[in-house]
Amino acid sequence: MTHEITSCLWFDGKAHEAAAFYQSIFSDFTPISENPFAVNYRMGGRRFMHLNGGPGYPINSSVSFFMNLEDEDEIHRVWEKLSNGGQILMPLNTYPWSPQYGWCADRYGVNWQLMKNHESRTAVLPALMFCQGNNGKAEEALKFYTSLFPNSSIVNISRYEKGEPDVEGNIKYAQFELNQLPFTAMDSSMPHAFTFSEGVSFTVAVDTQEEIDFYWTSLIGTQGSPGKCGWLKDAYGLSWQVVPTCLATFMSNPATAPKATYAFLQMTKFDIAALEKACLAD
Repeated sequence: MTHEITSCLWFDGKAHEAAAFYQSIFSDFTPISENPFAVNYRMGGRRFMHLNGGPGYPINSSVSFFMNLEDEDEIHRVWEKLSNGGQILMPLNTYPWSPQYGWCADRYGVNWQLMKNHESRTAVLPALMFCQGNNGKAEEALKFYTSLFPNSSIVNISRYEKGEPDVEGNIKYAQFELNQLPFTAMDSSMPHAFTFSEGVSFTVAVDTQEEIDFYWTSLIGTQGSPGKCGWLKDAYGLSWQVVPTCLATFMSNPATAPKATYAFLQMTKFDIAALEKACLAD
């Protein structure tokens, strides 16, 4: 069974601090679990994980998060909190696509696009920007992702037309769903200094080794690359983690957490049998 896809944010020692910051801002923040390495919570209708991964992979604008807020006073309150100490990419204002919209990176580098009356299943949607060598490949990627996950589809696509500020036919905005969770995507021909990185990844949790093998092989394909501890990059450089659901059980138990950690640090693709053997050994 493919479980809910988790948005994973990489921090340099500030995973818990950032989680506390978001909890002070968002009323629907619900803690799930935490340990020295990670914090898990729900917010805006989806699951997040903060990882204390260390230096090396700062979060950038290639993956941002749409936040749908219906009340203008609430938009202004959240905007002031998130943008304070961060960077404003598009000022909070009225735009052709929304009566209230703004894009900022908060003090931890996480990018937020606040918007009034955005139609989707959840209040928060990850937004993928296909830029640099990925420019023009958003539609290809959407078709690929929706072919892999159950209960997935492309909801809508809006393209740049002649005379608009990007390549004609590029995706201006698209919404798609993976296992009933909404995502958005766009192409960008601008000379951005960033592209997808480990700073934001998506965790796919499954129950069986067969499912791990399927997603691992499919996401890597012929142009992606394997990483360590269940991490991989797909053909577009987007980072994924394919993990067994039993890992959370082992990591939440003080008796098995050290064994599980030692075992999975030796792995590339997760091996459930080897993980269980390591954790259940006397």
